[in-house]
Amino acid sequence: MTLQRLPSTLISLLSIALALVGATPARAQLRGPPPGLPAMHVPGVGIPRVPDMPHVPDLPSTASIRRADDLLHGPLAVARRAQITTLLRAEPGRVTVDPRGEPVLRGEFLALGLSGGQLDAVRAQGFAADRQASADATLGLDLVVLRDTRGRSEADALQALQQLAPKVTFTYQHLYLPAGVGGDGDAIQNDALATGAGGSMPRRVGLIDGGVDPADPALAHARIEPFGCKTASVSRHGTAVAARLVDGDPDTLYAANLWCSDAVGGATSNLVRALAWMAREGVPVINISLVGPDNPVLARAVQAMIARGHVLVSAVGNDGPAAPPLFPAAYPGVIGVSAVDAHDRVLPESVSGIQVAFCASGVVGHGRDAMRGTSFASPIVARRAAQLLDAPRKGAAAQVEQRLAREARDLGPPGRDPRYGYGLLSP
Repeated sequence: MTLQRLPSTLISLLSIALALVGATPARAQLRGPPPGLPAMHVPGVGIPRVPDMPHVPDLPSTASIRRADDLLHGPLAVARRAQITTLLRAEPGRVTVDPRGEPVLRGEFLALGLSGGQLDAVRAQGFAADRQASADATLGLDLVVLRDTRGRSEADALQALQQLAPKVTFTYQHLYLPAGVGGDGDAIQNDALATGAGGSMPRRVGLIDGGVDPADPALAHARIEPFGCKTASVSRHGTAVAARLVDGDPDTLYAANLWCSDAVGGATSNLVRALAWMAREGVPVINISLVGPDNPVLARAVQAMIARGHVLVSAVGNDGPAAPPLFPAAYPGVIGVSAVDAHDRVLPESVSGIQVAFCASGVVGHGRDAMRGTSFASPIVARRAAQLLDAPRKGAAAQVEQRLAREARDLGPPGRDPRYGYGLLSP
């Protein structure tokens, strides 16, 4: 079922708002309340409110939500706040928000460093535990996924956990969302995505996103190694990002799918599992076109990957230049990528900040099949990084960034700046 198009009046208003974002309180509009406000969810009383969300009419109906792609719609890369509101409407029984308005899986929490006795105490207070052994062994994380069986609010359940083991790291099971948007059509203009051919040396590169369609012409020469789903599934977003990452070459693409045909995906623990899989497979460069809040478990996993010699390239997001940083792009050592249009002008919705290392084209296709956002800029930079690194090695992230900085075309103010980073990298 196709989605309704956003009204032209709304598109105009969004364009004006983004253009004037530097002169308006965009931080409050796009990211919710300051830390410390109480949770907005009362169990059993409808959909939790996303704080300070401006009214966005004509969001997709819940009946149309079938996969992650259905959360992304319109000619602008819609801010995460609109995506979150749509997801809450579609899946109120499974998704809620934390006190900051960030999307989380209802009743799920993550713990790092629980001892056996502490785990027994947690279970006695109504939490079921699922230890993530693969992430433990590979990244050195003693990670446990906890599920509240008593129906407490997220804030109350987290407080109960912290009181049981004050020195243990507990956090929400945050959801990370795609940083790009597609139009109504099902077909992707692949001639605009890939240059084809493939005389270059095959590379090994990683992708953490939605499912990848191996039948896509832009991936015809690639060998795809899937991970994460028992049954194969594809997404338009994941396929488009993969097409830019491989660009028609005979590369081996390690593709981790965090959705598996589900409307609810991108959970922190699954993102960490995907990183651990990439580490076991020795994938040197990994593209992540997903964005979300700072999370201590994800931060530890990213730190471990960089220490092992992997290079992580991530979209900075589409919440606008005045928005706070999004993650994992804003973690130290990650190469953050903003997006520009066909005239090398930064997209107005692209996030700015010291986390921006480079920019690249963030517009794919034409007309109603066009897609845009930092999601589609990030794989261009990841591809360039993969050309420099054939295996993980210590210090690789900093070395690759320095090498790419010498190759980038400076845009904006001279030198590195918060909109364009070191400059533009082309395919």
